Amino acid sequence: MDFRDDVNLDPSQVEDRGGGGGGGRFPGGMVVGGGGIVSLIALVLVFVLNNVGGVDTEAGQGQPPANLAEECRTGKDADQAGKCQVVGVVNSIQDYWKTELPEYRLAKTVLYSGGVRTACGAADSSVGPFYCPGDQRVYLDLTFFDDLETRFGAKGGPFAQAYVIAHEYGHHVQNLLGALDSGSSVAVELQADCYAGVWAKKAYEGGFYAAEFTAAEIAEALDAAAAVGDDRIQQRSGGRVDPESFTHGSSKQRTAAFQRGYDTGNPGRCEGAELM
Repeated sequence: MDFRDDVNLDPSQVEDRGGGGGGGRFPGGMVVGGGGIVSLIALVLVFVLNNVGGVDTEAGQGQPPANLAEECRTGKDADQAGKCQVVGVVNSIQDYWKTELPEYRLAKTVLYSGGVRTACGAADSSVGPFYCPGDQRVYLDLTFFDDLETRFGAKGGPFAQAYVIAHEYGHHVQNLLGALDSGSSVAVELQADCYAGVWAKKAYEGGFYAAEFTAAEIAEALDAAAAVGDDRIQQRSGGRVDPESFTHGSSKQRTAAFQRGYDTGNPGRCEGAELM
């Protein structure tokens, strides 16, 4: 996943809050498709607006935030630094959706460490990446990408990380279209996987990348999607596989949804029972 060296980045789309001061939790908040801690640590969690509470962890004692405006200026920076890579991926994803949807509104990604306070409540890094519709932000603790490999058994890689971010922005698109609260949680999650695949198909056309994504890079995304299937998570936690309790879809469903988006390059093909 190689960015064009001369492409200009827009670091204003990513906010770095630096180190957090320990764990908060979503205080009594509703989780769309929630089903206990197994669902909470899955890749994509969508929270509805609830009373803000818990520990204020925005200004903790951890590492100070980077100056993204100074550090992340071009695609060359995105190829050399992890946070700048996030900026580049976010820029590419939002550039695509701005072109695709007239009603699209930019949504920031918030980088944090340890804990964070959101319009959906206080959270810590154990919940994984998530999108909060209350403030229309994607929240990401970069340590999750290590967990993706060590905890979930994915092979990892830069494009696996890009898939995670693209999926969360799929939830932002759903929010703008009024689709977050329609259908089952599994259908919502699979549609976001499909949207991630559509972006992957179209990303090169946006001018951020030096070449189209390779088959090996797409395989990284498919491997990550499979690693966070409900069946794989249930097996890894020592429980039995219970399709009735699925909240995000099986490994097969998740990889098929991403593949469908990538094969068609059409977000209109990411709807309906065909994804199930």
